[in-house]
Amino acid sequence: MDKVERLITIIMILLKKDIVPSSEFAQLFGVSKRTILRDMEALSLAHIPIYATPGVQGGYGIMEEYKMDKRLLSSSDLENILAALGGLEQILISEDVAMTLRKIEAMVSPLASKGSVQLSFYGWEGRAELAGAMKLCQEAIAGSWLLSFDYTDRTGTPTTRTVEPYQLHFSESSWYLKGFCLERMGARMFKLSRMEQLERMKQTFSPRADMLNQAREAEVPPQLTEVKALISPGIKDQFIERYGRKSIEAYNAEQLLATFYIPQHPIGYQFLVGFGTHLEIMEPKDYREEFRKYLLEMMSRYT
Repeated sequence: MDKVERLITIIMILLKKDIVPSSEFAQLFGVSKRTILRDMEALSLAHIPIYATPGVQGGYGIMEEYKMDKRLLSSSDLENILAALGGLEQILISEDVAMTLRKIEAMVSPLASKGSVQLSFYGWEGRAELAGAMKLCQEAIAGSWLLSFDYTDRTGTPTTRTVEPYQLHFSESSWYLKGFCLERMGARMFKLSRMEQLERMKQTFSPRADMLNQAREAEVPPQLTEVKALISPGIKDQFIERYGRKSIEAYNAEQLLATFYIPQHPIGYQFLVGFGTHLEIMEPKDYREEFRKYLLEMMSRYT
């Protein structure tokens, strides 16, 4: 974090809190107390009404007259943002995300309820391994640097790609890079876990104005099919979370009937296989048959 950003953050915190010890600022920014003293002097020279209070409970504050009575975000708003960012931090442990969390935590009213929302994620080791790749992608996006990497698609076909990176995209449980592939001369989505030998090249590129629109057009979702399946009550909650309560209706004493839309494609089959014997496809017949063939192909690997 550069000095300007640190000074802006100090002002944000002081506008929210009464007195903040120099040690708290030093710990937040990873600098010495002397650096914080110089920061306060710089703010005073910029006519920001900073004052210091001595003693054990002392620290720095900003004149009450300087604070705005109306704020765009309430404590409740900030807590909601904090909860959302807390979830993001679990998906990707990042220094930038951690710093943002600390900034907002400093702004939340001390009278606000804490811990009203908690998010839990699996601490998968693979996510930590992706952190380096994501940081490299973020740097390349910010600086308009070309990226090169070896890529293996879902069919197992390996290729070498040179890409103009534009955006990191998180979908369900995976991270993707949206970029313009110079080998295919078109917008593409690349799954980070399928990348190897990722390298930031020395060449830069001029961003294409319509790239994000092209990227959206390139994401052609597989055609969805309306499927009816008998499910066990034990997985009812999972269907409600994904498809809503209207997707479930009573069928008999032991089963429910679920109606939902899903790709008639291996991606859809892989999702359904996860329910094991708790689910049976009933309609349409062609989907049931294709799913049966998929299951037989799986079983053939073990016979």
